[in-house]
Amino acid sequence: QVELVESGGGLAQPGGSLRLSCAASGSSRYIYAMGWYRQAPGKQRELVARITSGNTFNYADSVRGRFTVSRDNAKNTVYLQMNNLKPEDTAVYYCNAQILSEFYWGQGTQVTVSS
Repeated sequence: QVELVESGGGLAQPGGSLRLSCAASGSSRYIYAMGWYRQAPGKQRELVARITSGNTFNYADSVRGRFTVSRDNAKNTVYLQMNNLKPEDTAVYYCNAQILSEFYWGQGTQVTVSS
């Protein structure tokens, strides 16, 4: 079992930046991959960015070059640095952790990009 606690969401202006953090506890030593998904109103949840224990990265095309995912294994924490934010980035962002075929989710944090 893994517990995920997110922080760092909020309101940003277009072109601004935010940094999300997600701390894992419990059976975190067995985590293979951690990352971020988002869900906007009326849309399906989608992958934003993901990093594996072997440092393989996956990014959605819509955020590549603007968002950076990183992981601090010593702190069992994954980060999402979001730069040059756009209104279409507005969504609830969920932290995700994978252990074998099991996926765990955080409670979600709202990111709103608006002037």
